Amino acid sequence: MKRVIPWLALAVSLVFARGGVSAPGASEIEALVRDISPANIEATLKKLASFETRHVYSSDREGFGIKAAADWIREAFAALSPRLQVSFDDYELAAQGGRLSRPVTLRNVVAVLPGKFAGDKDRDRIVLVNAHYDTVARPVDRDHPRDDFDNPAPGVNDDASGVAALLEMARVLSGRAFDASIHFVAFAGEEIGLVGSTLMAARLKAEGRRIDGVLTLDMIGNIEGGNGFVDNRRMRVFADGPEDSASRQLARYAKTVAETYFPSAKIDCVFRADRFGRGGDHTPFVLEGWAGIRMMEALENYGRQHTVHDTLANMSVDYCARNTRIVAAVLASLAAAPPAPVVTSERGQPLLRRGPSGYDAQLGWNAVPRDDIAGYKVYWRKTTAPFWENQAFVGNRTEFVLDKVTIDESVFGVSAVDTDGHESLVAAYVMAPRRKSAYQLR
Repeated sequence: MKRVIPWLALAVSLVFARGGVSAPGASEIEALVRDISPANIEATLKKLASFETRHVYSSDREGFGIKAAADWIREAFAALSPRLQVSFDDYELAAQGGRLSRPVTLRNVVAVLPGKFAGDKDRDRIVLVNAHYDTVARPVDRDHPRDDFDNPAPGVNDDASGVAALLEMARVLSGRAFDASIHFVAFAGEEIGLVGSTLMAARLKAEGRRIDGVLTLDMIGNIEGGNGFVDNRRMRVFADGPEDSASRQLARYAKTVAETYFPSAKIDCVFRADRFGRGGDHTPFVLEGWAGIRMMEALENYGRQHTVHDTLANMSVDYCARNTRIVAAVLASLAAAPPAPVVTSERGQPLLRRGPSGYDAQLGWNAVPRDDIAGYKVYWRKTTAPFWENQAFVGNRTEFVLDKVTIDESVFGVSAVDTDGHESLVAAYVMAPRRKSAYQLR
């Protein structure tokens, strides 16, 4: 007997956004995410399935395979808004054995919505939201050899669902201006080893770009697990450690924003890099030192993944649209917010020490160099608590003492709030790692 968790109505008030390209306030973000269209998402899912397969080695012919899919995704982004800067991000790879058995051109599709400081590499911040459009599927019978890369691989949930979310979010957000630049990226090569994302992450690192957060959407439309359970309420967020890593702060931010705009939603933070033994396109960015999380469905169906059964009939468009709204709220909030304050000294030491009594917490931070900062919020929690337990707005200052709160048993953080009420990520104070000592013996 199936256990069904009933659909709960989205508790978001409808407020129509004003025209122009000014930065959105909270009520306008509500209106933007409400504009997410299930019909548009379903149309994208059908179109991507129509290419039959999107395997990286699929044949190049009209209306078939990965090249035709890449061309269509690029044209779809370009048609959304003249403000989107759309391009291919290409890499020529030699045969390297394993899943890279022959030379291939990997083609990521990128649409950039420029932020307030676009063009200024020192001040431009990037929020990168992504999905992968390539597919793979086990052959259905002996008439379809495993090395026949034209085998049917519809990949509607894995991961046309994420690509459909990218396009719909780009449509509704491209009419607004944001503090950070938003990069919408459809990756190729995920199914053969996170290749497209690995190459882009290395390139952006070499270019010295600043990425405040990477949101990976991979499989956001399935509601029925292979065990018969059904869940159309929860969404999982995976974030790598250690306990107060930038990725964990991004996951906490996503949970807070999502459950604020959607009180009926349940965001489950899973504090590990990804599903056990598996990975996603956020991983290469985390390995380069940036914050990255994977946002995905509550339940997976392993009997459908990487098979010809990954079809539109076997996923929920409404659940996919709901998850798209949730991610859009997180994305818009993060991109509209100011940068987080720096809580370390020039030498990289945390600006946290014992207060006047020795039993107080004295927090310091560097002011965010902006004219629109209204002030700062301090956060603290026990070291054993997964989420922030306490917070206080302390005004426009760069130091604060928490009386009778010991720095030994709590974790602390600081965020910046601008005059429009947008709040940054929380910058956590992390104890510097000890260095291994070596001594000479006589």
